[in-house]
Amino acid sequence: MLYYLYEIFHFNLFQYITVRAAFAFFIAFSTTLWFLPKFIIWAKRKNSYQPIYSLAPQKHQQKSFTPTMGGVVFTLCTLLATIISAKLTNPFVIASLLLIGGFLLIGVIDDWGKIAKKSNQSGLTPKQKFLLQILIALFISSILFFHLDTHLYVPFYKYPLFDMHIFAPFFWTIVIVATSNAVNLTDGLDGLATVPSIFALATLGIIAYLTGHAILSSYLLLPKVPGAGEVSIVAAAFAGSLIGFLWYNCHPAQIFMGDSGSLTVGAFIGYLAIVAKSEILLILIGIVFVMEALSVIIQVGSYKLRGRRVFLMAPLHHHFEQKDWQESKIIVRFWIIAFIANIIALITIKIR
Repeated sequence: MLYYLYEIFHFNLFQYITVRAAFAFFIAFSTTLWFLPKFIIWAKRKNSYQPIYSLAPQKHQQKSFTPTMGGVVFTLCTLLATIISAKLTNPFVIASLLLIGGFLLIGVIDDWGKIAKKSNQSGLTPKQKFLLQILIALFISSILFFHLDTHLYVPFYKYPLFDMHIFAPFFWTIVIVATSNAVNLTDGLDGLATVPSIFALATLGIIAYLTGHAILSSYLLLPKVPGAGEVSIVAAAFAGSLIGFLWYNCHPAQIFMGDSGSLTVGAFIGYLAIVAKSEILLILIGIVFVMEALSVIIQVGSYKLRGRRVFLMAPLHHHFEQKDWQESKIIVRFWIIAFIANIIALITIKIR
């Protein structure tokens, strides 16, 4: 909408992506901050509480009367801010809206099933959830295949390693689904997944803007992706809505994001890394998510192969809870790790 004020009425201020990204950020932030208290009241009235996994640390049982599905609010606010601020004919923006909508739907179905049956084991089965994620991610990746360079880039090297050709959509599907589930695994403590997601969105939004800028991408020896800069507006909107959500999600949380939030945020972070040609750099940018996901893989693999556990409990944040770390200490230390990793990721832009 703002872009068309420039196109139709020649309001030049809105031709700049940075200006529209700022508007998207504040629209998403303010609307999330306004709607969430009302949603919390409604959720409590409807008994839409977070079912706690029976094997989770005992102290988590006190969270059983905290409303969930906050992801619905901040995701819809993100979509609203994007529709107002972004150029809606841009293929990368269209694909991002489809991706966000698709993963939001998966999360809502899963969350509502758990709430309705008051069980963490209800909702979609892991196979159903995984299949739906793959189908949506593959559909979005197929769209990208016709608009995006299929070369694979790595940090510190200005040339592509190789061209993935027809295999690119399959690789991108893995990136989206893996990131979505990694963020979902991280979402176990108050604000633990929220802040690293904000850092990742900020870093990848900057990189997407640079790769879409003809002059800056040439100066920094980055891949050139015409039109990619517009996606930084979606990233700014998501970051704004998450900051608004954090106001109510910080410890002690008044609301959880649920799968409707974590799956959607994770999927978009993966998508943003693809558009920004930073699929490998995403490992550093999302280091907290990688740590959490790897802890689960190692724990399950070790138990099946050796009959022994490596961690006291997985994901990793539960391990530290079992070591009697305070929840706030775990959260803040993970935030620090995420912040430092993203600073390093930004530094790699210049070192090529």
